[in-house]
Amino acid sequence: MTPREERLYLILAALFTGSLVVANLIANKFFHIELFGKVFILSAGVIPYPLTFLVTDLLSELYGKARANMVVIGGLIASLLVIATLAIADIMPAIDDSVVNDDIFHTVFGNSYRVIGASMAAYLVAQLIDIKIFHFWKKLTSGKHLWLRNNGSTIVSQLVDSTLVVWVLFAGTWTPAEMSVAIFDLWLFKSMVALIDTPLFYLSANYLPKWIGKENDRA
Repeated sequence: MTPREERLYLILAALFTGSLVVANLIANKFFHIELFGKVFILSAGVIPYPLTFLVTDLLSELYGKARANMVVIGGLIASLLVIATLAIADIMPAIDDSVVNDDIFHTVFGNSYRVIGASMAAYLVAQLIDIKIFHFWKKLTSGKHLWLRNNGSTIVSQLVDSTLVVWVLFAGTWTPAEMSVAIFDLWLFKSMVALIDTPLFYLSANYLPKWIGKENDRA
């Protein structure tokens, strides 16, 4: 790779890993938001998480399937490191005048192991599916119709991700009806974000190849 290609690859990999780790750490907080007349009940993890799929699509477009998969595996390793670090920090007894005592720390991060574990399993499957579908559409359309492979791959992979996360975290706690609603809300919100970020993907996919000295035909 040229210096610019390597620099951009590292920046995209950092954006991916940072977004993934943050999404896992804040996933325990839930909020509601109304969009287009529908009220969504969502985990705070959905705020940075869609960026991971945008980045993997850009990596697939610019660097190919193998290098995109490398970043996905790197994100998995980073998540494992987070789990190990949180576990060690959680068992360390806090001093009496610690700003954050043991109870507060455990309340905030105690469930993170389960959340990150569920998220990792879902994320690994969904991201690899996303990359595979992206390249399937790219090959089928001979590199044309960028919007199709961007949205088509993300919408399918987000359904897989949302389904796996909800089932792993809430099976046995929530009813099937409650889980179905949560899955639909997560998937619909993420799909809407994917559609909204299409212009950004087009702009990036057309400008960045020129910046790194790589030209691709796309429409």
